[in-house]
Order: sequence, then C-alpha cells, then structure tokens
Amino acid sequence: MERIGLFIDGANVYAAAKRLGWNFDHRKILEHFAGMGALYNAFYYTAVPAQIDDKQKRFVDALTYMGYTVRTRPLRENTDEHGDTSRRASLDIELVTDLLTTESRYDVAVLLSGDGDFERPVEVLRARGKRVIVASIPEMTSYELRNAADEYVDLASIREQVERPGYRLPSEGQRSEGQRSEGRFQDRELRASFYGAGVGGVGDDR
Repeated sequence: MERIGLFIDGANVYAAAKRLGWNFDHRKILEHFAGMGALYNAFYYTAVPAQIDDKQKRFVDALTYMGYTVRTRPLRENTDEHGDTSRRASLDIELVTDLLTTESRYDVAVLLSGDGDFERPVEVLRARGKRVIVASIPEMTSYELRNAADEYVDLASIREQVERPGYRLPSEGQRSEGQRSEGRFQDRELRASFYGAGVGGVGDDR
C-alpha cells in the first residue's frame, strides 16, 4: 500500500471554492485522499491575523483535531501610496520545506494548490522517485505545475466526495463597490476563510 502525504495550500483551496461556488469539507478532503493508501500526514497551511479571535482559533484547533498538522504564518500589513492597506502572508517556504524534508515518509505527495511556484519542488520529488498528484481547478492551475505533476485532479470532478452541503461561499462578484480597496476585500476573504472553511460545525457565521 502506498504511503500518502497530503499538502494543502489553504488560501488556494479557499479561492478555488469561491470560483466553484460551493465549499469544501476539510474532513472529507482528508478522508478522500487518505483512502488512496496509507496516510503518512496531512499538512494544512494558512495565514492568521496578528490578533486571533475565538472563532479563528477554533478553526485551527478543529483542523488539528481532525488530524492535520497546521502551519500558520502571521499576516503582514502593508499600506500603499493611496493609503489602502493590504495584508498578505506566504507559506510557500513552509510547504516546500515539508514536501522535501518528509519525502522519506511517503510514496505519493498530494498537493492541493495550483501555484506555479511549486513546479520545481515537484520536479525534484519526481526525480527522487516520488509520485506527485496536483489537485486544484484548471483556471487556477499554472500550466507548468500541471505539466510537472504525474497526475492532475480537477476538484470539481470530486465534488460529491468533498463538498460541504448547504454552505455557500461569497460569490466572486460580491466585492466592494467600485473595487474600492483590495486590502479591505482581502480582510473579508480572510475572515470568510476561517468562518466558512468547511470545518463541520466550526466557525459558522451565517
């Protein structure tokens, strides 16, 4: 039986869910991909604000209780020349570090992300005899990453296995009027990623 390592780019998966118009159940995602073999570990990467409230903490705790190893990084706040504030955090380094340093523990790496920055690490893993499966949606997956992987899974094709029924995400079109502030939209997106992230019963803010 093949050993499975699951690596989830939280921000990328949330953005995919918004494009699809339905939400993911992280417990079901874990069960679906673990069913491909013997799960070694499941890593989940997500940004957190400097001041984490109770709902956000419950979200992270719930993922941990499900069996995920959760990697977090605080958001960094930047203000542009127009006075608009944006908050960003990248966990690419953490994800790549785990991919490469734990490779002896798994035979198949399942990467839930479409980010082209992961192309080279995927190529390295394949050169070392690992099989790599990339899962995302086509419109959010770079050609280079898809080409580098052994197998590609369109998340829309496994909706029945991983959807959280009855919970709708904000539509892509529901941004602030006139696109007034990318930063403010990103803040709302971050809150939604905690409050409606498909963790069964946790963080519902309907």
